[in-house]
Amino acid sequence: MITSAVGMRCPECAGESQQVQRPRFSSGAGRRRDAPATYALIAINVAIFAGELATGGGGLSVDGSVFSEGALCGNAVGSGGTCGFPPMATDGGEWWRIISGGFLHGGVLHVALNMFVLYILGTLVEPAIGTRRMLAIYGISLIAGSFGALLLSEPAQLTVGASGAIYGLFAATMLIARDRGMGHVVSQLGFWLILNLVFTFSVPGISIGGHLGGLAGGALAALVVLRAERRGGGTQPREVAALSALAVGFMALAVVVAGSAAGTAL
Repeated sequence: MITSAVGMRCPECAGESQQVQRPRFSSGAGRRRDAPATYALIAINVAIFAGELATGGGGLSVDGSVFSEGALCGNAVGSGGTCGFPPMATDGGEWWRIISGGFLHGGVLHVALNMFVLYILGTLVEPAIGTRRMLAIYGISLIAGSFGALLLSEPAQLTVGASGAIYGLFAATMLIARDRGMGHVVSQLGFWLILNLVFTFSVPGISIGGHLGGLAGGALAALVVLRAERRGGGTQPREVAALSALAVGFMALAVVVAGSAAGTAL
């Protein structure tokens, strides 16, 4: 059987005169050229982690100005309180932590594992859907992950890491691969996703809400992208509006959740 743009076809049905189009999932040579956003995101995350180390951070504490000013904390996003340990007082209203927390990490192993998975998923999905769509899915997943973390974490708890965004890419890559008729990719990613979810629920200190929120955000964003692709070609105004609404909606939900639960000490 031959994978074509319209599904699986036998060689005789495909015909010698018909050019069969392969699904645009990149492998091997050319990945760097086809996935610029993936490499840029990896570089940004690594550079910010270097900034954490340079200012005395790089761990789940309030040490270091980069870490203390950027880590996600419900009290800091909401109406104020304390964050982390030793407790750091905040006045609240620091909404940027919803985004900045997704670019901080709690250690070398943390950032290394996240960037490795980002490389694998990004170089698969970005060439398939384009850089702008991949960045939209990543951003929505990051914000949705922050919403999930705020929803299921203590208000004074510090949460950092790109895991929410990466779990969103997991969901998006699986949905897009399924739409392309690439069942083997879905099966392989499904196995690793289940394994990671087992770790999420069994290992202490992992943000369950962040991972589940990212999954939900990535899945919703991927469905918007796939619907737009079926309607034809490049990015469409309705697609941009829908993706923007998802980002704004998850951002608003995160702020509301943080405000409703703020004021609690760790």
